[in-house]
Amino acid sequence: LRAMSPVEIHEGDSPLILGLPHTGTDLPPEIFARLTPRGQVLADTDWHIHTLYEGLVPGATTVRATFHRYVIDANRPPDGESLYPGQNTTGLVPLTDFDGERIWLEAPDAAEIEARRQQFHAVYHAALAEQVARVKARHGVAILYDCHSIRSHIPYLFEGILPDFNIGTANGSSCDPRIEAMVTKICSEATGYSSVLNGRFKGGWTTRHFGQPQDGVHAIQMELAQATHLSSERPPFAYDIRKAEAIRVPLKDILEGLVALAP
Repeated sequence: LRAMSPVEIHEGDSPLILGLPHTGTDLPPEIFARLTPRGQVLADTDWHIHTLYEGLVPGATTVRATFHRYVIDANRPPDGESLYPGQNTTGLVPLTDFDGERIWLEAPDAAEIEARRQQFHAVYHAALAEQVARVKARHGVAILYDCHSIRSHIPYLFEGILPDFNIGTANGSSCDPRIEAMVTKICSEATGYSSVLNGRFKGGWTTRHFGQPQDGVHAIQMELAQATHLSSERPPFAYDIRKAEAIRVPLKDILEGLVALAP
């Protein structure tokens, strides 16, 4: 654990790395003060996802951003290019929340965004790259599982209700087909849950950038509907232990399966 840093790193000895880019809630006071009251709710956090995955498999490495996505989004391309051209989304530094509502009293300019990129985004991805290299050197392969969640009903971003498990492999390009098939099978067979592969969420920049299966680095993103583990998808976004324990069963199967697929 590296305290007082934009990133918390726990080094494990297995081939599995868990990326946690959106669970952080830290904002420098001067940035927080510039958010609207709506923005200060931090509604677009991946609430409690680090708790949900904690202890599911031994030996996993974790790389967690401690800063909030409103500071800068660690799962967006550093050049700010849209991950979903033609669709509503939020950018490298979001100017709106997921409902399309303004979150800044004073939005950052290009120079400030670049400073934040260097101070936060680049540090997170350097840490992730370092762990990917370390794990691959040890095992000959690294499997990066990117942990996410989102409210299940956000008309600004997608129609209807989101499935419970949203698996993203950049349309099959970010990991070995066996990994995609194994995760998809577990999700589709999990009783009481819905799932989709490369639906509205196909994997963010982390998955697309690090997923180089031809080089022994496999990446897959899991976007969970927050209804699977929260009491409510509204403030205070409380963790529901009963729901969480239920979904931790297939999540454990997935992570164990990823470790088993590593040579």
